[in-house]
Amino acid sequence: MADEFDLIVVGGGPGGYVAAIRAAQLKMKVALVEAKHLGGICLNWGCIPTKALLRASEINHLLHHLDEFGFAADNVRFDIEKIVQRSRAVSKQLSSGIGHLMKKNKITVYDGFGRLMGGGKLEVKGADGKPGAQLHAKHIILATGARPRQIPGIEVDGKLIWSYFEAMVPKSMPKSLLIIGSGAIGIEFASFYRNLGAEVTVVEMLDRVLPVEDAEISAFARKAFEKQGMRIITSATVEQVVKGAGSVTVRVKAAGKTEQIIVERVISAVGIVGNVEELGLEGTKVKVEKTHIVVDGFGRTGEPGVYAIGDVAGPPWLAHKASHEGVVCVEAIAGKNPHPFTTGNIPGCTYARPQVASVGLTEAAAKEAGHELRVGRFPFIGNGKAIAMGEPEGLIKTIFDAKTGELLGAHLVGAEVTEMVQGFVIARTMEATEAELMESVFPHPTVSEAMHESVLDAYGQVIHF
Repeated sequence: MADEFDLIVVGGGPGGYVAAIRAAQLKMKVALVEAKHLGGICLNWGCIPTKALLRASEINHLLHHLDEFGFAADNVRFDIEKIVQRSRAVSKQLSSGIGHLMKKNKITVYDGFGRLMGGGKLEVKGADGKPGAQLHAKHIILATGARPRQIPGIEVDGKLIWSYFEAMVPKSMPKSLLIIGSGAIGIEFASFYRNLGAEVTVVEMLDRVLPVEDAEISAFARKAFEKQGMRIITSATVEQVVKGAGSVTVRVKAAGKTEQIIVERVISAVGIVGNVEELGLEGTKVKVEKTHIVVDGFGRTGEPGVYAIGDVAGPPWLAHKASHEGVVCVEAIAGKNPHPFTTGNIPGCTYARPQVASVGLTEAAAKEAGHELRVGRFPFIGNGKAIAMGEPEGLIKTIFDAKTGELLGAHLVGAEVTEMVQGFVIARTMEATEAELMESVFPHPTVSEAMHESVLDAYGQVIHF
């Protein structure tokens, strides 16, 4: 006999465990199936531990610039093993916390891989592949996440060529690295290793780094990275990778010229593919496109009673997107009539130095959509708090519809902008216009005042620049 539930969630990452908790709050009997770690990739191998690593690299940078603040220190050094240990300890602490939340909300957790068997049935297989528990529910949510994409000829070997898994737990500090891909993952690792003193080269196929960001912000960030000593090669392709005993020779073609770059390690950061294999999707009406499950605004697939959320359901591949998607999906199942999920108000964040954050349309996308624009900008050099912090390099850019005053997009680069972008997210969610933002009082002195000034600049009323 199958164990009976109202809802089964397959995958315990930030989409799956949040969906399970919300369902439990709505008085559903919930089962959560997780093969490896509660908290998923984000908590164990992504969002959280990388921030612990980046924090360490920021401290290293600060310790080597103490004279700017009137301090002096000799023989400043770091222990990469301890940096990694702290990162892993942070993840372990939070992963244990997810387990507590499951117990608190009376969610039954099954260890293993879930496979659809039809008719609301799901089989749980152990790591050894042997059949385990048989579960049944009217509703099943697939939240199985994604994994690093492999490039033919540049396959990750865990030794000389790394994915983000290996890049997070180096046994020793490499002196030089080449990173393929300049999205958020690639740039964050580039920033981490550069701030710890490694020679870093970033190779990007497109014409700019952080290609999903506004072009002006992308250009600003690139200048900052290059000022720190990072080498960035755009509009480039990796033609060949040859592994040696303790180094890698990478042949890169750009601007019609080919050069060979020798580094100790290569990090492949060229995107992800959805975990859709072995789920029992064959024979169902679930549609898969480019390794991702196709869903509507409520997470529904083409198969009645089967839903998908998070990375396996497509971009943007962000933990907070997955969590919100999970809540919307569960509330729709419960008949709560939530707003359908859309990506327009989902913020994106890159935790490099400087940080980059954004929400809504880029200037190019807004123009392409036919909007007549008002664009405001405010640099951190005009902000007292940023100067006092020793972080004068930054820019906030806001984009409004000239006719309606709608905030179409906000784009930020500089210190702590990942903490500030939420103000613009709230504004877009509440459908605020420039009037509400201009009439809001921002505390002084804070870096957030630059947000206000950027809005004022869009309407010819900027004060401090």
